Amino acid sequence: MITASNAAKQDFLPVMRELVRAYQAFASLDARGHEGSGLTVSQADVLFTLGNTDGLSFKEIGELALITKGTLTGVIDRMEAKGLVKRKMSPQDRRITLVRLTKQGERLFEKEFPRQIIYIKQRFDRLSKTELKEIMKSLSRLREIFS
Repeated sequence: MITASNAAKQDFLPVMRELVRAYQAFASLDARGHEGSGLTVSQADVLFTLGNTDGLSFKEIGELALITKGTLTGVIDRMEAKGLVKRKMSPQDRRITLVRLTKQGERLFEKEFPRQIIYIKQRFDRLSKTELKEIMKSLSRLREIFS
């Protein structure tokens, strides 16, 4: 039984702390990569999710970009005000609103997406293919356990 006196001695706690630190370090690196683009991290996530598509529903964007519905509406509103996206009713189901990049949004995607990939790739290039496979396997296992 876990008590207050032995709770801090659990074997998984250092792993949990390192996972959080790794996420925070990645999120910080990712945010620095967007500096000068005029985009917030969430806007960049949406831009990159919509790139190379004919448009996606709010639900699809949220699932792929890992953004909650409440946050996503505001992000799309601000991107629409910048002229980067437009909303359109789905021809198959008028209850569904699709979001797609405008020409301006497509140009920004073509510029920013490769730039961000190159920026982040510099860090991942420090890992061997074996290390990448091991990390992927461990992260997949953690996701499986948490799901």
